Amino acid sequence: MKSKEDSGTFALNAVIGFLGLLLCVLLVALFVRIIYPRIQNKRAGDQSELISDVIQLEVLNGCGVAGVASSFTRTLRKNGFDVVETGNFENYNMEKTTIISRTINKKNAKRVADALDINYSQIIIEASENYYLDATIVIGADYESLNIQ
Repeated sequence: MKSKEDSGTFALNAVIGFLGLLLCVLLVALFVRIIYPRIQNKRAGDQSELISDVIQLEVLNGCGVAGVASSFTRTLRKNGFDVVETGNFENYNMEKTTIISRTINKKNAKRVADALDINYSQIIIEASENYYLDATIVIGADYESLNIQ
């Protein structure tokens, strides 16, 4: 017959063994992380062959008309643009539709402007490595005059 002390010792030894094994696994993981560091995600700036022809967009409603961002999203997707996010702008008092280029190079923003028949003067640059899209379209009160075929 086992005593209570023997079963308590066994449980304590099992817990110590498990924690020792866990410590070994964590040390091996730390060693592997030091030898093989994590690869950092960076936007392909100079290597243009890595950038696809698909333009990734964000479409925001800046005029307050219900459903306008969704309507533009459908149209842009039909025309080959990749709309990755749709939502509302920080306010609804945008008079003119504006394209915000998220990269220094305005080439993709100009392609979007050409598709919607927007003047290049309505393109502004707010480049940031934190954005993994090419441009943001803020739809203004002039949305009915845009080319949305």
